[in-house]
Amino acid sequence: MATDSAHSPNTPALASPRIRLLVLDVDGVLTDGGILIGDSGEEHKRFHVRDGCGLRIWQRLGREVAIITGRSGLALRHRLNELGIRHLINGSKDKGADFDRLCQDLGVPASATAMVGDDLPDLPVLRRCGYAIAVRDAAPEVLAVARHVTARPGGQGAVRDAIEHLLSLDGAWDDAVRLF
Repeated sequence: MATDSAHSPNTPALASPRIRLLVLDVDGVLTDGGILIGDSGEEHKRFHVRDGCGLRIWQRLGREVAIITGRSGLALRHRLNELGIRHLINGSKDKGADFDRLCQDLGVPASATAMVGDDLPDLPVLRRCGYAIAVRDAAPEVLAVARHVTARPGGQGAVRDAIEHLLSLDGAWDDAVRLF
């Protein structure tokens, strides 16, 4: 879990309604941002197991997860299928517009969403969502708009940190631990 030192001292308590939808970028958030391409052109991604556990917890508590990424690839689809994540927008050219459509389609107001991002293309969503989160190694512009910064860098359990933070603010972390 992110330590208090990773939490901005100016961050107000999580406002109602609670966060119902967690939106994630992929490269630099769910992964360390590296892109591995083999000789045959196949792309490989490395995901952190604690992020997967955190995402399962989030969903078991009745909350939704969506991915908005500028890239496409089968490695991500395989991982999302393993985790039961149904909402994927890949190849996004305009993350802000895609976020607006996603919220409308799911019937979730932007105020009930959180976004975890790391780089400039994430800024439109981070500015629109109810609770902006940056991974520790995010671009300075992303860090500047974040209400919370994870203790871990992207691809190293940052999503798990973000989930623990959100559930703790909402008083639901103890419920999550009781799932086990």
